[in-house]
Amino acid sequence: MGLSFEVGIAAMSSLFQKIKQAVSLDRYVIGIHAAHRLRERRVPQWQAVAGLADGVLIAERPRSKPNASVEVEQSLPDGTAVKAVWSWLPYDQAAKLVTVHFLDR
Repeated sequence: MGLSFEVGIAAMSSLFQKIKQAVSLDRYVIGIHAAHRLRERRVPQWQAVAGLADGVLIAERPRSKPNASVEVEQSLPDGTAVKAVWSWLPYDQAAKLVTVHFLDR
């Protein structure tokens, strides 16, 4: 039981790290829903992307479909707190910003 728990922790951090690494290498796309949410609030996309570097992992969903995903609490440059959902695109070895939830609502 201890071994599977430790493997689970390692797998969790590796998915989050893969996504962060891909974004740092500009290997990411912005999903339509995320783009709409950001546009509604007049937030440039780069701000949501930049917030990932210091983001805090909230939850990981390695079995989510169609792609494994993580929920990350992030701060925009102006201090606005958001929860971003990022997914891993294995075929492209890239990250996708799926959506952004503004926590002030």
